[in-house]
Amino acid sequence: MKKFLLLAAAVAALSGCAENFNARVSRFQALPAPAGQTFVVQAADQRLQGGLEFGQYARIVASELVRQGYQPAVDPTRADLVVKMTYSVDRGRERVVSSPGFGGLGYGGLGYGGFGYGGFGYGGFYGGRGYVFGFNDPFLYGGFGGFGGYSDVRSYTVFTSELDLKIERGDNGQRVFEGTARAQSRDDDLPRLVPNLIEAMFTGFPGNSGQTLNITIAPDKKKG
Repeated sequence: MKKFLLLAAAVAALSGCAENFNARVSRFQALPAPAGQTFVVQAADQRLQGGLEFGQYARIVASELVRQGYQPAVDPTRADLVVKMTYSVDRGRERVVSSPGFGGLGYGGLGYGGFGYGGFGYGGFYGGRGYVFGFNDPFLYGGFGGFGGYSDVRSYTVFTSELDLKIERGDNGQRVFEGTARAQSRDDDLPRLVPNLIEAMFTGFPGNSGQTLNITIAPDKKKG
């Protein structure tokens, strides 16, 4: 019974991890301290400029910049900062996972927050949502031992999404920020992925130049 309860608790923990969003964020920056500088958000790919989808993501970026202390430009041609954004998701690739069957209770790393692969992350709260620094594969949970000794082989498709954000001075075009956020997911749903990538990008913004962080953002409490 004790082994069964431990196994049930571990399974419950794994099911709760499924909705976490894990991203790997790299940032290089020489941004001036925010003091009300104005900005405009543009598409790095001009084919996206003016599109409804891009406009939705641009508004999210704008709200994050306002949160940081910057202000939308009344006249975009005279903005202090020009923010250029692009996003994408690949066509996916198949991943095959083989895990041991039930031959004795035990599990490989739990992928919740900063736990996983023998390491712990650290975290806090951002915008009302919890996050931690410490990333591992969101789909590989180590594999349970248990009751038989057979191997369980599963395959699934993994998609890699990416958000690139660049900020330049409006007067001379000097680059003052470069950031990339990448994530893996079981779907290629950009309207879900891009807002999460943006949130990861602005977690701890602007960050230490040249630092790469693995950030896990917990799901909204309403969804949890």
